[in-house]
Amino acid sequence: MTDDEELLTRVRELRRRGSGPKQIARALGVRPSVASVLVRRVAEVEQAVDDPVDRALVGCWLSPGWSEGLGLGDAPLAWQQSDPVSGTETASGGLAGVVVARRERASRVTVCGFLVDVHCLGVKNVHGPQAMGSGSLDAWRRDFFSAFDSPGVEAPLELAQHLVHGAVAFARGLGFEPCEEFAAAAVYLGEPAGPVPIEFGRDGVPFYVAGPYDDARSVVRTLNDAVGEGNYHYVLPMG
Repeated sequence: MTDDEELLTRVRELRRRGSGPKQIARALGVRPSVASVLVRRVAEVEQAVDDPVDRALVGCWLSPGWSEGLGLGDAPLAWQQSDPVSGTETASGGLAGVVVARRERASRVTVCGFLVDVHCLGVKNVHGPQAMGSGSLDAWRRDFFSAFDSPGVEAPLELAQHLVHGAVAFARGLGFEPCEEFAAAAVYLGEPAGPVPIEFGRDGVPFYVAGPYDDARSVVRTLNDAVGEGNYHYVLPMG
């Protein structure tokens, strides 16, 4: 790496921490005018990145309990250990919340949230992609995970990619497509590398829990066509 590349790398890191030109100038020991030029050069490079997946990752979070009922025997041990309530039943069992945020520029991020039925239907709902100031990200995450038992916990991006895309593939095999908003948000998540090392369904079997806005009868008919009556489980509301 040349001295110029190393300098730009340091500027990029300082910008990601929220430092302005004056702070960068002090940190690098250069004049503010020089720091401003370096900041502009880094911004030009970052703005030239057209593919969202190439933008710097700010963070990735999953809802506790995401692993309930899933087969993780072929997955890295660290994945299972990342679920703080692994091995216990939760009120949101079978539903996983996934949030990924990527850097737009020094003070801006884009965030996406996925609601994933890992036991049957795949991606049911998507929030975003939504651009916002970096300072608004924590509040956005708290609001997204408020529907779950506990706040989201940090997780490896590779785990989130396999969890979301694997659930989509599993659901498609049963006849269910992800929600219409999925494609626009999936480009921020990125594709997983290699085969998915997660067994979906509840203990390997499709398990459908009817939601308040589902066409439950249609879902059950689709499951009958896909795997046959008796080869899946379901819970429907009374009446």
